[in-house]
Amino acid sequence: MHELVIRNGTLVSPLSVVSADVGIDGERIAAVGPSLRGGREIDATGLLLFPGLIDAHVHMALPVAGTRSSDDFLSGTQAAACGGVTTIVDFTVGAPERSIPQAIEARLAEAAASVVDYALHGEVVGWRSGRQSEFRDAIELGVSSFKFYTTYAESGRRTEPREMVAAFRELAGLGALALVHAEDEGLIRSIAARLTDEERGRMRTLAAARPDLAEQAAVSQATGAARTSGCSVHIVHVSSQIGLDAVRSARSDGVSVTAETCPQYLLLTSSVYDREDGHLFSASPPLRTDRDRDALWAAIRSRDIDYLATDHCPFTRAQKMWRGSFLDLPYGLPGVETLLPLVYTEGVTRGRLHLTDLARILSESPAKRLGIHPRKGALDVGSDADIVLYDPNGESRVSAQMLHSRTDFSPYEGRTVSGRVAATLSRGEVVYEKGRITASPGRGRPVRTEVHRSSR
Repeated sequence: MHELVIRNGTLVSPLSVVSADVGIDGERIAAVGPSLRGGREIDATGLLLFPGLIDAHVHMALPVAGTRSSDDFLSGTQAAACGGVTTIVDFTVGAPERSIPQAIEARLAEAAASVVDYALHGEVVGWRSGRQSEFRDAIELGVSSFKFYTTYAESGRRTEPREMVAAFRELAGLGALALVHAEDEGLIRSIAARLTDEERGRMRTLAAARPDLAEQAAVSQATGAARTSGCSVHIVHVSSQIGLDAVRSARSDGVSVTAETCPQYLLLTSSVYDREDGHLFSASPPLRTDRDRDALWAAIRSRDIDYLATDHCPFTRAQKMWRGSFLDLPYGLPGVETLLPLVYTEGVTRGRLHLTDLARILSESPAKRLGIHPRKGALDVGSDADIVLYDPNGESRVSAQMLHSRTDFSPYEGRTVSGRVAATLSRGEVVYEKGRITASPGRGRPVRTEVHRSSR
């Protein structure tokens, strides 16, 4: 007899959809099969069981544009639990005067209030040759993926191409992963220099000021550095068809490269910038076109996009108040709680994806890329008992008022979704059920990512 058994559920893995029970002892899955019995039992009749979701790109309490993203690690992970996300991966806050290990220690202290498990990417800001030991020390602290920017020179976040190659060479030797925010600084600056005051005063200009060509150029630059150095690279939040084509081209040339996209690029287009509240949709990269959306959906199915992440970076309406220019806004959108219902609705119920695709792109693939599979991202014996019980029946409307993020705005406000998260288990503990958060602050644990290379 097991401590806890989830009975009569439909288990969804990347390979199959089967009816089975799940036995849990302590924090791990102990058995998967028929007719299991437990000291406690949860009846999952009619429910889908997914591996706990891994949102590998979030920004809690992020300082940006003179403010801070409105979710801290407590509220953000509570929202995550309500959406079936059992592991988040946030970023350190880099600064030229602070080493990457110092930034990791500071961020881990901030994350201690989390109610689900968490890992970190190391943000590379102000790095110069001669500081290679920072990467080795970061890996000792459990962080093996490092984020680079090809833009945001004004804030000091951009890494110059020569330094990027030097850093990539060090990461290649360590077997670590380089993440890249890919937008070409030169092109963006050139466009910005030609904008009129009238153009700066229109939200619609954002789409033209950070065009898809900037993404394509920066992906080519980053993958070129990866080819030169032998480093494994991951392109975050791919937003466009030509950006995706640049990823495919690099892959065909033998570069070890993976890519993610986000729900906002699958569900929204730049047409929202024409709305009266269009400034609330400020994001970087900006929203694109229907053609880009279609290309990204197809790439998920073909596995050219490896997984989804939300880039969860919420702000309130007050924080995003229009001040006369799209350049004066904080960029970022909420999304950690709505990830599963939106992708289930727009992917599975509309025939774009299979149920098995969801287990792959929301759980298994990010876990494998970060070297934490099968501990995370799987419903296998020995895996952490991170499980989402999803009720596919019924409909509801997205409302910021009903969500748990500390923002009064959802980019999906009023959208109808199919089904709902019925319960979320993190390491065998029910952390959300029946509309209630049941987890205590601080129960989440840091997760060490492992040095690795892409298995592609």
